[in-house]
Amino acid sequence: MLLLVLPFTIINAQQAHTNQFADVSANGGKSQGTLALSYVYNWKLGKKKKWEAGLGLRLTSYSGTKRDFTTAPGRLARSTSIPFVIVFAGQETQNWDTLTVQRPFVSSFNLSANLGYALSRSWSLGFNIDVVGFSVGRRGSAILTSNGITSNEPLAKPAAFNLLLTGDNDLGSLNSEFFLRYTLTPQWGVKAVYQFYFAEYKTNTVKQTAPDGTIVDRFRNKANLFGLGVSYHFSKQ
Repeated sequence: MLLLVLPFTIINAQQAHTNQFADVSANGGKSQGTLALSYVYNWKLGKKKKWEAGLGLRLTSYSGTKRDFTTAPGRLARSTSIPFVIVFAGQETQNWDTLTVQRPFVSSFNLSANLGYALSRSWSLGFNIDVVGFSVGRRGSAILTSNGITSNEPLAKPAAFNLLLTGDNDLGSLNSEFFLRYTLTPQWGVKAVYQFYFAEYKTNTVKQTAPDGTIVDRFRNKANLFGLGVSYHFSKQ
């Protein structure tokens, strides 16, 4: 996404109009959900200015109840860890252990990459994804299940560092959205959201011993969520 977005923003920074906005969205699924607040600075591109691309800052808070987090490292979770290819690679479930976190809560603050297209004056659609940042959250009890044997983890905690590396190569907690937005007024809009959120927890006292003999303390929950949002657009150049 950065390779796609940054060249356009640099080339068009001087001549393109901009679209600056803040939005908030609430998304939910089975026993889990998120609340996300973001600020986005997009450059409007193309002859008709229908395309826009840019960067933003986003705070996402994720919470759940008794959620399962599975072995996170891409080299164990998938059949290949080649960047981008890993997204379509087979799942190596025989390598997975499960960390059940009783009350996960993660707040991630990340730089985001954003891309959008105006279908008409009122309708637009877009995609955004977190790139890099950090997370804080609740430490608490969890249960690690490995080969049918359970172990108690009293102080599981969110991974502190977030980095987009594509698919299961990613580190930490990252948010991505596909959305459809309807403009109510020049300043206000509403959107429907499909959100894919990676939440990552680390163990403190118990670890997984992977089939290749390495020690694993990172576990990931992949949340497919749906929700609604409201956006406020600032003055455009």
